[in-house]
Amino acid sequence: MRVIIQRVKSSQVTVESEIIGKIGRGLNLLVGIADTDTEVELDWMARKCLELRLFPDEQGKDKWQKSVQEIGGELLVISQFTLYGDCRKGRRPSFDRSAAPQLAEDLYNSFVVKLRSSGLHVETGKFGAMMQVAIENDGPVTLLLEREAS
Repeated sequence: MRVIIQRVKSSQVTVESEIIGKIGRGLNLLVGIADTDTEVELDWMARKCLELRLFPDEQGKDKWQKSVQEIGGELLVISQFTLYGDCRKGRRPSFDRSAAPQLAEDLYNSFVVKLRSSGLHVETGKFGAMMQVAIENDGPVTLLLEREAS
């Protein structure tokens, strides 16, 4: 499982000219599901996304003091199978490691449920749709989280 995690001031996702998800301060999560992912990877990733200290303290002195949970932030979760695109050979990416659509959608939905169980406000994109994502990155802070099936 791969997640691009971005600290944002705001973020929104649009499908067919309609805003379907919008958040204020918090995290934008671009989520890629591998063909080997299970609930074990989802549990680890949800906990990591919720607990990583990516926000400054109230005085702004310590830049890495608070988690999204501690600030009461919001989450926008976007499915992105292209995170498993392999561009090492040829001119067209291979997506062989991406999970099949039904498995990916089931695991993505399970991941969203795990994040929502935190009590934070969670918005999502539309699985499998062409989406436009507007991200006001704060910092900018962008990290790649990865958890491979064991």
